[in-house]
Amino acid sequence: MKVTTTRFGEVKIEADDILLFRSGLIGFEDLQHWVVLADGENDAVAWLQSMNRPEIALPVISPRRFIPSYQVHVEGRDVDGLQLNASDQAYVLCVVSSNEEAVTANLRAPIVINLDRRLGCQVITTDEQSLQHEILPLPVHLRRTA
Repeated sequence: MKVTTTRFGEVKIEADDILLFRSGLIGFEDLQHWVVLADGENDAVAWLQSMNRPEIALPVISPRRFIPSYQVHVEGRDVDGLQLNASDQAYVLCVVSSNEEAVTANLRAPIVINLDRRLGCQVITTDEQSLQHEILPLPVHLRRTA
């Protein structure tokens, strides 16, 4: 199928690429269908694109690429909807944003995806992870000036 997005234009999506987030994402609870799109300019970043709202695409990273020791600590009930079993592959993504100083990742509210069942959820970790963990300082020439 072809989907028209605001950021990427028309994109071909296979039905098997669509992820179901039964509870949506934080701030987007009504949006249940998403797809992960590669960023053609930066292989460290992907985009979680809403299938329902073409203007919504969230930049995401694999946190372990930047923080190899990163672990997700959550209550079991928080991931029950993923129907994970021992043979399923779970994949973790974190939403990134930028401020005037750096690119940061929200480590406290990771997105967990059961790749085998195409189910996802966003969870709040039970430990004190950073909401704005700096993963990349912005070069001085790219910082906003007052």
